[in-house]
Amino acid sequence: VQLQASGGGLVQAGGSLRLSCAASGRTFSAYAMGWFRQAPGKEREFVAAIAWSSNTVRIGDSLKGRFTISRDSAKNTVYLQMNNLKPEDTAIYYCAAGRNVIFVSDYWGQGTLVTVSS
Repeated sequence: VQLQASGGGLVQAGGSLRLSCAASGRTFSAYAMGWFRQAPGKEREFVAAIAWSSNTVRIGDSLKGRFTISRDSAKNTVYLQMNNLKPEDTAIYYCAAGRNVIFVSDYWGQGTLVTVSS
C-alpha cells in the first residue's frame, strides 16, 4: 500500500485546512486509513481514522469537535478536515493505513507539514 498525503501549509489560528491522502497499490490490504501527527520535540500522536467498509470513525479525544475525517472510496482517498486550528496543531501530519480504526499504522505515507500561526 502506498500513501500520498497532501494539503499541508501555513494557516492562521482559527482557520481551516483539509488534508488528503490517496492510497494506491494493494489497497485491499488496508481496511482503515487515518492520520497521526508529530509536533517538534513531541511523540507521534493519533489524530483520526476511518474504516473503508463501514461508517466507523475514531477521532482523538482532544480533537473532537474540530477535526473530522471522511473518505471517497471511489478515489481511494481519505480527507482530514481541520477547523478552528490552533498554534498547538502545528505538526507534521502523517497518513497511515491498517487493519482497523484501532490498529491503523501498518502502512505509512510521507508527512505533510501544517503550520498554524498565532
